[in-house]
Amino acid sequence: MFSNIGVPGLILILVVALVIFGPNKLPEIGRAFGKSIREFKRATEGIADDIKEEIKEDIKEAKQEKIDLKK
Repeated sequence: MFSNIGVPGLILILVVALVIFGPNKLPEIGRAFGKSIREFKRATEGIADDIKEEIKEDIKEAKQEKIDLKK
């Protein structure tokens, strides 16, 4: 989505944001956006870790069942 935005487009977006929000609010908005991105990244990493752990447990159980069937 953002890969098609070039440097001129980015500059235009920043100028519009500066006009709308003003120079005092822009750093606050940037900080809030950064915090939101970090929190989202932490949440998705936690979910990915949970899924990986479940898959490992399922593989371990499947291997154990395979060993039991050979006996």
